[in-house]
Amino acid sequence: MQAARGASLNPSDPDRRRASRRALTIFVVVALLAYGVDLLTKTLALRHLDPQDPVPLVGELLELRLVRNPGAAFSMGTSFTAVLTVVAVVAVVVVLVLARRLGDRFWAFGLGCLLGGVLGNLTDRVFREPSFMHGHVVDFLALPNWPVFNVADICINVAAGVIILQALRGITLGGERAEDDRDAASVADRERS
Repeated sequence: MQAARGASLNPSDPDRRRASRRALTIFVVVALLAYGVDLLTKTLALRHLDPQDPVPLVGELLELRLVRNPGAAFSMGTSFTAVLTVVAVVAVVVVLVLARRLGDRFWAFGLGCLLGGVLGNLTDRVFREPSFMHGHVVDFLALPNWPVFNVADICINVAAGVIILQALRGITLGGERAEDDRDAASVADRERS
């Protein structure tokens, strides 16, 4: 049984390659969709919302309120816009590197949401006013007693939930249980001895 598990970890296994291609496709589609929806909704918010005139969407539960945020979540770090931009670039690179190891569709969905969300806010920081690398993020969704946010923020939070869930379940990026990795390594060590 353990030898069979170890064999399934072989990267040249056709099932493993198929799972990796499927996961990579999910990752790319989710990232592009998240990024596209974020850009579209920000464009619509800028075109149709007045910062001085919030629009009730769902009674008092949800309103559209245009805000330009120079900081991070909850408007923290407003004087560190350039640093936040660099952190976002590093996050994009890390996600792209991790994506090469994907073999699990839930990890693919989570990392796709993360990439799309980070790219959405990074695009604002790089290209929006007031200047290159110091741009303010466009936020427009407001809940009572909660900071104004955008679609990218939703995607990042969904990604965090998926990542935490997968980590708690012990599922690796490749789709194996973390215990299976230890079992496979143990089997390989025994076979070498």
